[in-house]
Amino acid sequence: MRLFTAVNFSEETKKRLLALRDEMRSLSERGNFSAPENLHLTLVFLGECDAKHILAVKQAMDAVRFEPFTITIGGGGYVDKRRPNLVICELRNDGGLNKLQKLQSELSANLIVKGFKIEQRKFRPHITMGREVVWKDAGDFSGFVDINFPIIKECVKSIELMKSERINGRLTYTAIHRKKADL
Repeated sequence: MRLFTAVNFSEETKKRLLALRDEMRSLSERGNFSAPENLHLTLVFLGECDAKHILAVKQAMDAVRFEPFTITIGGGGYVDKRRPNLVICELRNDGGLNKLQKLQSELSANLIVKGFKIEQRKFRPHITMGREVVWKDAGDFSGFVDINFPIIKECVKSIELMKSERINGRLTYTAIHRKKADL
């Protein structure tokens, strides 16, 4: 099964992200925009894993220690300027971002100890809003820069192990384990 660890969002944050997604959709000719239930922030992508690996991931997650903290979502961009059709929301560079990076680093280290091979590229936290997006006004992607990205605060109270699968042709993410913040 295909696994990753993530921060999932409150219903209020999802509602605000969906309004932004809908605005993006109205400015595009076409695109594959994220489903409401799939909005998340990936911490560590694990890829294809056997069922026996799930216990090791759970142990690595449960060993992470963190207190609840707030991240600030605000602003947008592309994961790679060479792939401007993959549109994301980024996090503001504040104390919450630093705590998220520390959490991701500790989780990655725990997973490596358990034998997982983790991507070595720099962690760039983001929320994927759309893939294969083609803007109506494609000149310099001006349709994109006209989007008013709201400032959204989200309290990170847990991280989750997610399973990614296609069900009836639809990409579906399902939480299979949760590690709550330490109080």
